[in-house]
Amino acid sequence: MFPLNAVLYPGVSMPLHIFEDRYRALVHHLLRIEDPAERLFGTVAIREGYEVGDHGAQSLFRVGVRVQLTDVVAHPDGTFDIVAVGRDRIQLNRLRTTESFPVGEVTVLPEVETDVPSEVTTHARAVFAAYRHVLREIASDPLEGDLPRDPAFLSWTLAACTPLPLAERQELLEATDATERLMLVTALLRSELRVMNVITSLPATEVARTRWSPN
Repeated sequence: MFPLNAVLYPGVSMPLHIFEDRYRALVHHLLRIEDPAERLFGTVAIREGYEVGDHGAQSLFRVGVRVQLTDVVAHPDGTFDIVAVGRDRIQLNRLRTTESFPVGEVTVLPEVETDVPSEVTTHARAVFAAYRHVLREIASDPLEGDLPRDPAFLSWTLAACTPLPLAERQELLEATDATERLMLVTALLRSELRVMNVITSLPATEVARTRWSPN
């Protein structure tokens, strides 16, 4: 397990600089796995106001993402720069910290497949298009390329591109299905648009400055 001060979503890649001994040990462990597709680890977000070791698992959200190590650059000082890509959601049941790196007992949470009403996806696309238009005038486009057609992938894309505090991003991760997630992110984007139309500045969070690209 690799707790982070951020919420990661399925389909989203994240670069990480690895310097702590326990996470360097994790990378070494993953690199010993012969099949690159099996170089998997989990990540959950650290609750705001805590550090990883402050209160053990009590400081972590329970729902996170299983990710795949895709790129590794080793440095002479023993640190690494890596890229990890979100695969699917997990629920952290227990965290063991007595080994060389944190080990989690997890349950995989498959995406619930439902028929998303067309009006939900149409509305979400329209609101995000308006958001992109306003953001282009004051900063840069948070998305490289076109929106995906698949409703589930669309919901993760919009969640990744929407600048929100950590708790709201976690709420999107924990949404039960694509319909709920699209409705929630649409409402959050509309709120963001109302603020942006009054205050011509970037949204407050750093998330708005992070581009998303499909993998």
